Amino acid sequence: MKLPGTAGYVETAERLIPRYEALDFDELHAVMLDLMPQKPIRLLDIGAGTGRDAALFAAQGHQVTAVEPTDAFRLAGERLHAAHDIEWIDDGLPDLASLSGRTGSFDFVLLTGVWMHLEKTERIKAMPVLASLMAPGARLIMSLRHGPVPEGRRMFEVTGEETIGLAGAEGLRLIRECQTESIQPDNRANGVHWTMLAFRR
Repeated sequence: MKLPGTAGYVETAERLIPRYEALDFDELHAVMLDLMPQKPIRLLDIGAGTGRDAALFAAQGHQVTAVEPTDAFRLAGERLHAAHDIEWIDDGLPDLASLSGRTGSFDFVLLTGVWMHLEKTERIKAMPVLASLMAPGARLIMSLRHGPVPEGRRMFEVTGEETIGLAGAEGLRLIRECQTESIQPDNRANGVHWTMLAFRR
């Protein structure tokens, strides 16, 4: 599925796939590790990329649905993590039309490095979609990228304040907000940093 937010990824996918796979889950999600699911649950990974995180969750016994609109990443994920039981879906925000019939279907939603690809009208549209997919008590963990935009990419500066407001309007309660540096040395050198947010429905 070709979405505006995927601009720049198709052209660089071959270089990015091994880079994404090499990122360490515990380091990437360090400030949120204690909020990650412990017992097997229904988990949705939106913008799953190559399936690095989805595969780890599947290996832990979670029922994982991985959504990725960039063909090169999704196909690589299906190939690299074929040993894991992951439901792969070609779709993306703001609509997630493929999941429209799954109201309240997920206990945990992960949105890593995705939200800043949506312009404001798309973010306003997307938050109710996310909330609708979450079961009562479900958690949503998401990250917002700040810093220079790589050439050819479509990114917008998004604040934690705006995101918290949109989530609150949909009944999602903030349980954690943290600021972190990029774990990738070249990004960190360029001033890339992240806002990490966790919500509960």
